[in-house]
Amino acid sequence: MNKEIYDAMIIGGGPAGLTSGIYMARSMVKTLLIEKETLGGQALTTDLIENYPGFPKGISGLKLMQLMEEQAQHFGLDIALPCEAISIEKQNRLKKVITSRGDYLTKVIIIATGAHPAKLNIPREKELQGKGVSYCATCDGPLFKDKVVLVVGGGDAAVEEALLLSKFASKVIVVHRRDELRATQILQDRAFKNPKIEFLWNSNVKEILGRTKVEGVIVRDKTSRELRKIPVAGIFVYIGTIPNSNFVKNILHLDEKGYIITDEKLETSVEGIFAAGDVRKSPLKQVTTAVGEGALAAISAQKYVEQNFSKGSER
Repeated sequence: MNKEIYDAMIIGGGPAGLTSGIYMARSMVKTLLIEKETLGGQALTTDLIENYPGFPKGISGLKLMQLMEEQAQHFGLDIALPCEAISIEKQNRLKKVITSRGDYLTKVIIIATGAHPAKLNIPREKELQGKGVSYCATCDGPLFKDKVVLVVGGGDAAVEEALLLSKFASKVIVVHRRDELRATQILQDRAFKNPKIEFLWNSNVKEILGRTKVEGVIVRDKTSRELRKIPVAGIFVYIGTIPNSNFVKNILHLDEKGYIITDEKLETSVEGIFAAGDVRKSPLKQVTTAVGEGALAAISAQKYVEQNFSKGSER
């Protein structure tokens, strides 16, 4: 057990967690942020963020997260990584966070663990991950220069990544299970005007082909039920996300998909535990909303500590 008792602990170092950390550290609240991988979360995989205020020409997700990290460290935020949260327990008035680097005691917790890409769960997907199967065009797109690739999905992420891949690939085939995209209109317009991007509507990818690397896919037309073999060198999957909330499923109320349920102050079903960003049940998953929720969670958490712990009172 770490003997130090923190005023606040933030679990997760994406846009929501880093924003909470900036607010807490700037207010001189003794705060520790833990992150199991690298700071930045899913935003790191976004080549260009065009709708974040203050950057008229857009900014890469990597650069934006680097700036947030720099700002948090400027205010003196304590950061521990890699450090994975395993579970949370109540300990009198405090909370105990069990992690891969030991146990920590804190007065309040902000959970900002984000989400991870959903998988197709089809034959050869797992075996060929990293060998042509990818969930990050920013990371792997340059590996497919002058090759044919396939994107699965129809939302903003799928279309954004198809546009990015078109800079490298000779052709990008977008497979979508519906007959129209869910992406915002400006992205749709760009994709439809791009001569390198083709669309397969009302279709599902049923199998990935290849022994040591991706060599193609089997696609089924939902209307005709016809199976079609398409040779491709890579497949990029963007069919949604799954919240990283498994470690709190026994202590917090989650919805049917695993997202953490909060009130308007972003407090969860357990007093003194707040949630922000993509791990929280909300209608919009964007960097801008994650940042806003990170700020609100920090203010709510700070008020909780002020109201429930008198100065000098730890337990």
